[in-house]
Parts: sequence; C-alpha cells; structure tokens
Amino acid sequence: MTTYPLLDVRVSTPVLELRGATDELLGELAEVVRAGKTDADPPPYDDPISLYEPDPDQRVAKWMRAIWRGRGKVESDAWRLYFVVVVDGRPVGMQDLIGVNFSTLGTVTSFSWLSADERGRGLGHEMRAAILHLAFEGLGAKEAGSDAFVDNHGSNAISRALGYEPNGTDWATRLGEPALLNRWRLTRENWQTHRRPNIHLHNTEACQTYLPLS
Repeated sequence: MTTYPLLDVRVSTPVLELRGATDELLGELAEVVRAGKTDADPPPYDDPISLYEPDPDQRVAKWMRAIWRGRGKVESDAWRLYFVVVVDGRPVGMQDLIGVNFSTLGTVTSFSWLSADERGRGLGHEMRAAILHLAFEGLGAKEAGSDAFVDNHGSNAISRALGYEPNGTDWATRLGEPALLNRWRLTRENWQTHRRPNIHLHNTEACQTYLPLS
C-alpha cells in the first residue's frame, strides 16, 4: 500500500492492468516519453501538452510536473486519476480518468496515450474499456465523453466500437494550428450493453473516501 490510497487503485483485464501512476511507475515510463514514442502522425493531442516539447529532458520534466499538479487538484468540479498501462509487467502508456462536475452531473472524460512500439494490438480499445468500467461500475458515473481530432481514426473507431454516440464537433489547436474535433458521448445505458464480465476493479474504496463523488 502507498501512503496515498488513490495510487493503489487498479483495473485488470485479461490483457493489461491500469495501475495508479506512482512515481516509480512514472520513472519507468519516462524512457518512453524521452524517446518520443508518444508521438503519432497525425498529431493526436490538443494544445497545450508537454508531450509536444521538442527537448527530450524538458519533455520528461514538464510531463512529470503536469501529473504532480493534476494529482494535487481534487475539487468537486474537476479531478483526475492517472494510471500507467502495464502489459506483461512493462509500462507502455497512460490512461487517465477525469471527473467533470462529477458530484452534480456524474460525468467523466478520459485521456490516453500508448507507446508507438505497442500500437496496432488492440490495446487502445482495452485501455478505454478498462477505464470506463472503473467510471461506471466503480464510481457510478452517468455519462462519459470523449473527443478526438477527425483524422485520429484509431481513437474515433474505439469510441464507436464501445458504444459512444456522435455528439457534434468542436475546434482546438494542435501545435498552434486549428483542427476539427469529433465529440462523443456514452450514456450509462449504452455502456451497460457493452460491459464485460472479465474486467476487475481493485482498491476502489479509496475513491469513495478521497474523491468528491457526491
């Protein structure tokens, strides 16, 4: 057990685990960030984000600081749980769950990235399914949102496959240039039709104690 119980929350599937992003796990994952293996073509992230920092050492430093800041902000209108994706004992990416006015609306969104070495194996789908199980089954969420640039075909396909419905479009910038986003919405009812019996939650009682869920 850690001294901060939210870091002990885990989600396990037959393929991977989402483990609370301890500094030890982040230290292992930092080499992926330093090597630039978070990049993709076309660029998947909207501004601002540390993963676009060109200097490798600064990229790691900014990435770590952003996670530390995010851990420390736990408010009724905004909180974020950071998970490291572990496959066969190796950290290969991150999957975050973000509460948005959760105590009043029960809404969440998510953010993820996966090492370039691990793409094309269905892990992105598995990661999202795992974090949605935590949101709906573990925390009692009512609705999950997602967005992705229109040319991020992988993320959009995952949303569609998991039962999200189109929820309009929006604009954001990436690397300083405007780009169009697809917005997606997953209701609890639609999630129920896609829920899986082989995803398991661990130590989620910490969420009830340390997050403003109601």
